[in-house]
Amino acid sequence: MMITESRIQQLVEEKVADSDIFIVSIKVLPGNRIRVFVDAVEGLTVEACVSISRHIEGSLDREVEDFELEVSSPGLLEPYQHPLQYRKNVGRTVRVLSVNGSEMKGKLIAFDGANITVEPERSKKGKKTEVETVTLPLDQIKEAKTVISFK
Repeated sequence: MMITESRIQQLVEEKVADSDIFIVSIKVLPGNRIRVFVDAVEGLTVEACVSISRHIEGSLDREVEDFELEVSSPGLLEPYQHPLQYRKNVGRTVRVLSVNGSEMKGKLIAFDGANITVEPERSKKGKKTEVETVTLPLDQIKEAKTVISFK
């Protein structure tokens, strides 16, 4: 039996059912290198990754087809690939690139399932102004990622 992304997805879904863990991406690369990225709205633990990895390993037969398996969360610097990543990162600073090419950096203040609301950063100079928020539909976002700050 060939190792496919759909088979791996089925195995991961079995394991994470009834939890807040969601699949970000699954790739089966040449040489049966399986990469599974999962995340959780309330934070992903190492134990959860180990549990998912063991479930996949226990369901595949290395005697039939050898494989290499990596189960982890996507890196902090990776663009969001799943809508629930927006929910998880409400309150954090994000950089958003829209499909029309405009870029914005600001605090992600809301996610309603179809749109995000961002409070753009304003320059430190000048008068205090009313803070305007920007709402963008997900289908107008080319890329969004968390901005790491070392303040």
